[in-house]
Amino acid sequence: MIRATLPATKRIALVAHDAQKPALVEWALRHRAALATHELFATGTTAVHLGRALGLPVHAFLSGPMGGDQQIGARIAEASIDVLMFFWDPLAQMPHDPDVKALLRIAAVWNVPVACNSASADFLMSSPLMDADYEREQLDYAAYQAGRA
Repeated sequence: MIRATLPATKRIALVAHDAQKPALVEWALRHRAALATHELFATGTTAVHLGRALGLPVHAFLSGPMGGDQQIGARIAEASIDVLMFFWDPLAQMPHDPDVKALLRIAAVWNVPVACNSASADFLMSSPLMDADYEREQLDYAAYQAGRA
């Protein structure tokens, strides 16, 4: 295991399937003051909705089906996204389900905190670790990356 530091100012990715966008916006409005102390990223129209509702800067990636989920996954792998809030719709099959699964898998690979609904997002945001440096453990992938695994 190796240790990686999540900075006190977190880089938070906010993603929501269409049916969950209102829930994410409502959640974000409840946590606006806390979110304002972090750097926000979101996919496609989620970024537009959040930016308008919160009046905060939100870096916009492509929409999820057009590659935004993969862009966020790449940022997680590069250690430039620290937390993932992904309000996914558990009742609807998405045409880009493989991308969604890949995003959740890469978050698990790099031991990134993930919330999939407002309750888990509330718990993450209320944690004292959200506003402090945090040393997380992750597997040492150096041997794998060097082709020795």
